Amino acid sequence: QVQLVESGGGSVQPGGSLRLSCTFSGSRFSFYAMAWYRQAPGNEREFVASIRWNAGPVYAEFVKGRFTISREIDKNTLYLQMNSLKFEDTAVYYCNSAPGGRLEPWGQGTQVTVSS
Repeated sequence: QVQLVESGGGSVQPGGSLRLSCTFSGSRFSFYAMAWYRQAPGNEREFVASIRWNAGPVYAEFVKGRFTISREIDKNTLYLQMNSLKFEDTAVYYCNSAPGGRLEPWGQGTQVTVSS
């Protein structure tokens, strides 16, 4: 069974930065295209960014130029560098496969709060 563990969230002021990590275990990490998703209170979970071995990263329009997705295959770890954070980036962030987040169970997520 795949296990996904997200970390690195926290509280930051607008314009600040955070780096999220997702550790992957229970299967072969390199097989999967991976993505970050987020869910704000009262909203549906939404796609943020994805990465695959044979193509460039893909970003949601609302994070282009601010967020960078990357992965270290030998560490089974996915990252999301988040810069120039905005109030509307406040959400719980999750990692999962791309597209569609089909790995079960989902991790617990990591909370990102942007506030002044």
